[in-house]
Amino acid sequence: MRTEPTAPAAPAPSAVPPRGPVTSASYSITVRLDADVDPASIGRIATAVGSAGGAVTAIDVVESHTDAITVDVTCSAADAAHSQEMVDAIGAVPGVKVRKVSDRTFLLHLGGKLEVASKVPLKTRDDLSMAYTPGVARVCLALAEHPEDVRRLTIKGNTVAVVTDGSAVLGLGDIGPGAALPVMEGKAVLFKRFADIDAWPICLDTQDVDEIVRTVELLAPGFGGINLEDISAPRCFEIERRLRERLDIPVFHDDQHGTAICALAALTNALRVVDKRLDAVKIVVAGGGAAGTAIVNLLLTAGATNVLVWDREGILCPDDERLSPAKQDLARRTNRGCVRGELPDALDGADVFIGVSAGNVLPVEELARMAPRAVVFPMANPTPEVDPVRARQYAAVVASGRSDLPNQINNVLAFPGVFRGLLDARATEIDTPMLLAAAEALAAIVRDDQLNANYIIPSVFDSAVTTAVAQAVAEAARASGAVVELPGRPGLSD
Repeated sequence: MRTEPTAPAAPAPSAVPPRGPVTSASYSITVRLDADVDPASIGRIATAVGSAGGAVTAIDVVESHTDAITVDVTCSAADAAHSQEMVDAIGAVPGVKVRKVSDRTFLLHLGGKLEVASKVPLKTRDDLSMAYTPGVARVCLALAEHPEDVRRLTIKGNTVAVVTDGSAVLGLGDIGPGAALPVMEGKAVLFKRFADIDAWPICLDTQDVDEIVRTVELLAPGFGGINLEDISAPRCFEIERRLRERLDIPVFHDDQHGTAICALAALTNALRVVDKRLDAVKIVVAGGGAAGTAIVNLLLTAGATNVLVWDREGILCPDDERLSPAKQDLARRTNRGCVRGELPDALDGADVFIGVSAGNVLPVEELARMAPRAVVFPMANPTPEVDPVRARQYAAVVASGRSDLPNQINNVLAFPGVFRGLLDARATEIDTPMLLAAAEALAAIVRDDQLNANYIIPSVFDSAVTTAVAQAVAEAARASGAVVELPGRPGLSD
């Protein structure tokens, strides 16, 4: 889940008791080692990894000799320091010598994660003359006469630009465009894997709003949509607004709208589980940045009537002079009674908590202040606002951004299908009814006979997700009339 760290520092460590290490494939290593041929050696190696708190996922014999074997041990750790602890533990096993340690995540990124591949064969002189000169000139002249055909005679019809300035990278903050590139590459890979969309990372070496807007304007002719990514608030609001005004293709800030779609879909089904209505529940949103603002906007449009937003200034109140214009507007549309206080105060009698702020900002015991059969979504990454495991003591339904727990709320459930639908409809913009349609379609994938507290949102690998979301968005786009109608041309068909 994409969130922006806008909230204050975490409470004292005593408020959130530490848990044992949670291993992850993102800290997966392969240790190449030499060992003796004692049949018990492999067992001692696995035991050493386990004693260090790691998880062995594979043991492969690479070479075998009469007096020694070379083994690759693949294991997962909780972080980089934990990886080193496992290596040290393996090296301390009698008869074992560590030769090399490979970080599998870094190996996966060697050379980048993307490539350009041709869709047409270039095997003969005829192939070359049609794909390039002189035949390509005929297509160029046709497009000069009929610019609307660019979407079906070029990659524009299936291409998205993933644009960032590196100012608000997930869990890392302002690290710049070069350091943000692996995240943008990853986003492009997800577009291809889940929606067969050709996306390309565009990392801009500026944080000036005017320069970003103008640069994207200049790049736009080659793309069918713009996905803004990891741009800090409040600049992201202005950038998105101005690009939507100036471009004839959809502009979608995933940190805002992808998060909002997934949160609304998950909440829709969570409320089905606890038998409550959206227009009757009290909702507390922690985080008034890009994601929090978009979630509140979509919740209000969907029918929510009682919402409080908390951020570093406390519960956002419209007469608080410390608030930025964006937060003042958010407060005016939510906290008309000007309720004041901190996050625990906002939770009094609340039915729903949605967190898109920062890790460990809420002691889990404060959830006891919520209404019976509460819904808790701590979605900050990489550390949630409150421990989602312990939150289950106080809430009927818990969801988070974590992949190792039930009910993972992940933006990949939304953005591939959203853009697939926009491109299929040849949409010129994206509006709120399309966002609502995406959320409704995503929620509807979970059937009544599947729904329970541990299954309120489908898996990211559910093949029905992208298709359902895309169809709903395309239908909403066509209903809005914000699409390009392509007239028939002799010899051309879609």
